[in-house]
Amino acid sequence: MTTAETSNAVRQRHKASSNGTKSEEKAESGELGQWGRAWEVDWFSLTSVILLLCFAPFIVFFFVMACDQYQCSISHVLLDLYSGDASPLSIWQRAPSLTWTACKIYAFWVTFQVVLYMCVPDVTHKFLPGYVGGVQDGARTPAGLVNKYEINGLQSWIITHALWFANAHYFHWFSPTIIVDHWIPLLWCTNILGYAVSTFAFIKAYLFPTNAEDCKFTGSIFYNYMMGIEFNPRIGKWFDFKLFFNGRPGIVAWTLINLSYAAKQQELYGYVTNSMILVNVLQAIYVLDFFWNEAWYLKTIDICHDHFGWYLGWGDCVWLPYLYTLQGLYLVYNPVQLSTPHAAAVLTLGLVGYYIFRVTNHQKDLFRRTEGACTIWGKKPTFIECSYRSADGGTHRSKLLTSGFWGVARHMNYTGDLMGSLAYCMACGGAHLLPYFYIVYMTILLVHRCVRDEHRCSSKYGQDWNRYTAAVPYRLVPGIF
Repeated sequence: MTTAETSNAVRQRHKASSNGTKSEEKAESGELGQWGRAWEVDWFSLTSVILLLCFAPFIVFFFVMACDQYQCSISHVLLDLYSGDASPLSIWQRAPSLTWTACKIYAFWVTFQVVLYMCVPDVTHKFLPGYVGGVQDGARTPAGLVNKYEINGLQSWIITHALWFANAHYFHWFSPTIIVDHWIPLLWCTNILGYAVSTFAFIKAYLFPTNAEDCKFTGSIFYNYMMGIEFNPRIGKWFDFKLFFNGRPGIVAWTLINLSYAAKQQELYGYVTNSMILVNVLQAIYVLDFFWNEAWYLKTIDICHDHFGWYLGWGDCVWLPYLYTLQGLYLVYNPVQLSTPHAAAVLTLGLVGYYIFRVTNHQKDLFRRTEGACTIWGKKPTFIECSYRSADGGTHRSKLLTSGFWGVARHMNYTGDLMGSLAYCMACGGAHLLPYFYIVYMTILLVHRCVRDEHRCSSKYGQDWNRYTAAVPYRLVPGIF
């Protein structure tokens, strides 16, 4: 069956599952199921996808090699390439190759996280007040399905880090610098897994999708491969690709990678700088927040709208652990001891950014859980009431909050996230550009996400969305954007 035929077959199944005449008319008109990932792809999107598929792996390689061979100096790499003192081939030849040790380390790591995810049901929610874990419902998919998830990421993080510290202080099974010592060989391992899981998800969508109603095909194999076809690919009842790869191998490792960097700095120089401590603390707050609010994360754009393809599969295995931790890697090669005012400013920016990020998300979660029967900033919340249709023909209602931070801008959580991202970078001083890649990337990512999210909401809610944007006119920065 061709891609177009498969797409049509899925569309026909959507119509067959509708319960009424009006739903069928909606399906035939092409309006039904338009929220979520797009059915069609324009040339600009296709070109962007092909460029990312071609160059994203080399961007990761470039930054890692800049640190390994040029003390994290981007300008020195570019000058050597321009003058002919180096070439892409010579840099490649000097890079450490794949090793069996790295393969064993990474295979054990991923297997261990799978075991924690699949075989250790959450118990932390039973004794941690306010924490929501265990079996939880996800958001309704475009086809009208509500998946169940085992929320145990915080428990997995605690177990993993408890074992890490027990090893460092008591057992001494391996060196605390094990990650950074094998950093480049591990890069090849993460790429192997990233491409393997992305390719498997791509083939699975054609041959044995978990839910055919939530598959979306375009006429482009490149777009399908990168952006994904299946909405929630699963193996068995509980192994959900999106939840596992979004949260476990990469984000659980994030804090371990930073700890390994700190241990390496101690090994090399005999001390750990305050900048390294700041990076570890601020990023650990972000990671812990992610796992504390994992049940809330089920309602975010990654789970609610993105399909699972290379964008998430390779991105979570490679891009996230290697580029989100650039600040710590930079500080291994370039230890920076900040002045007290500089360190205080970085800490303040990071904590204020986190406060805005967390309170904004908390206000939305509180509003959802109480269905508006709450107070925000001491007042009864205001909202825009909306309706939308899922692909199963059902009509659903939703409320868009216009109080608190959500009345200041439509994505104030992203604003806080960007403030925290800038703090990570500022902790590294201003001598090199490489640590600031993160804030540049996050700005592009979150602005693009704003546009994507609002396009989907416009398709989903129609005129109701126009009423919402009239009530809250700014996206990220009040009065500016």
